[in-house]
Amino acid sequence: MDQISHFRRESAAFEQAIRRSAEAEAAPLVPSCPDWSAADLVLHLGAVHRLVSQVITERSAVPPQPDQRAAHIPADAVGWPSPDPAEQPFRGPVAPGLADWFAAGAAELAEVFATTPLDTEVWTYGNDRTVAFWLRVQCIELSLHRWDAERALGEPGGPIAADIATDAITQNFEVMAPARRMMKQAPPGAGERYRFRRTDGPESWSVEFTGNEVRLARPAGEAEAELAGTASDLLLHLWGRSPAEELAVSGDKALLERYFTLVPHV
Repeated sequence: MDQISHFRRESAAFEQAIRRSAEAEAAPLVPSCPDWSAADLVLHLGAVHRLVSQVITERSAVPPQPDQRAAHIPADAVGWPSPDPAEQPFRGPVAPGLADWFAAGAAELAEVFATTPLDTEVWTYGNDRTVAFWLRVQCIELSLHRWDAERALGEPGGPIAADIATDAITQNFEVMAPARRMMKQAPPGAGERYRFRRTDGPESWSVEFTGNEVRLARPAGEAEAELAGTASDLLLHLWGRSPAEELAVSGDKALLERYFTLVPHV
């Protein structure tokens, strides 16, 4: 899995979608992110790329301050509230030059990844405190937001590369699910067991929620409910982009409905 090449390909696809969004009189809304428009989406992702570049190049051992993120807003977006979406989507047109601004930040981050040893120690929000963490996470985030940007154009959104999606499912259970539970103060698990089975490859994942723990088992074991689909479709569901009805469902359907209580959306 060549993550840097994947990052560059997804950057180009995201940029293309944003350039098309800029042709509209108003920034298209992002159906998969109800409080976001395409303008909010590109500001968010472009600022994140620059912030990660800064963390890595400065070999930072501490998390960035909130005002550091705001400092990365491009000049022609002055007056927008922040790189994060406002409570209501920004419906003004996508700012002139915003796609160029995004492309420059993505190219800079790709070069930082390519020229920095992946075992270099830096601050992260996970247990892995290396540059490899950021490359993995940014490949996942960029893939999901490229899908979001295409959906904002009224298109179905191209599937996420199978190897990236497969890794992202594991990362979801190892990193994101515990983080989301903590951020949203999710209720304790009562031993609920889920299996997620990939239909376009051999992988499967079993997850059990006990108390505050998220226990991942591979290969997958017994479960009370199962979702099956392509790696891309499973990932999109786990990230709230598509409903369970688009997957093959078996077992306790009520338990499937509880999943996003145990792992809330963020």
